[in-house]
Amino acid sequence: MDLEARSLQPNVKVVLLAKLREYKSDLNNLKSEHKRLASANSNQAARDDLLESGMADAMSVSANQRGRLMMSTERLNESSDRIKESRRTMLETEELGVSILQDLHQQRQSLLHANDTVFLLLKNK
Repeated sequence: MDLEARSLQPNVKVVLLAKLREYKSDLNNLKSEHKRLASANSNQAARDDLLESGMADAMSVSANQRGRLMMSTERLNESSDRIKESRRTMLETEELGVSILQDLHQQRQSLLHANDTVFLLLKNK
């Protein structure tokens, strides 16, 4: 187009060359705008891909953490049950020990009384 405009008459040539320069300027502006938008879009697409993979990682980590938390909670509940059972057994054992000590005390008292009785009988003879 530039060559054709230069070959025309001077009065038409000036007008056409001015329009041609304006069109070239507009074209260069549009090209740079397109590059900027394409770059922004590719950056945005890369960013979105990165965020999506990050979200997938976060979701798998979250699922992992949830699973570990559930296992820990289950183990904690089992430990609590064992502690309750141990406490119950300890209280039963303590109660049995107290009962045995009371029986032994009564037997001691009986033996002491029998000893006193035998001593009195032997003393009186």
